[in-house]
Amino acid sequence: MTVAAIYNDDTCCLGIDGEMTIYSAAELKGALLDGLNRCEQLEINLSQVSEMDSAGLQLLYLVKREAAHLNRKLALVAHSPATLEVLDLYNMTSYFGDPVLISEERPKKRGRGKREGAK
Repeated sequence: MTVAAIYNDDTCCLGIDGEMTIYSAAELKGALLDGLNRCEQLEINLSQVSEMDSAGLQLLYLVKREAAHLNRKLALVAHSPATLEVLDLYNMTSYFGDPVLISEERPKKRGRGKREGAK
């Protein structure tokens, strides 16, 4: 997992490449909060996130909460399929309030109906 940062005046753009899982949570937490503390506006590009678990979601939640506390703007952009899956699973897409583009490649949810052959 790597985090690329671009600082431009009062805006920070962070790009996460790799996993947002429990294994990278401590390192990611420092990078995300550092970006938030350095700028008035933070944009997190999620396009290269290959895997995300609940620890990754908790980090995004933490950054969103801290941004609100500090009266700073946060935007999550270019959601990868892995991030969309977790946001959808936990019904958190609307909480973050960012536009989410859903591609046709995204796997469809499995229904909770009867299994084939069940009576």
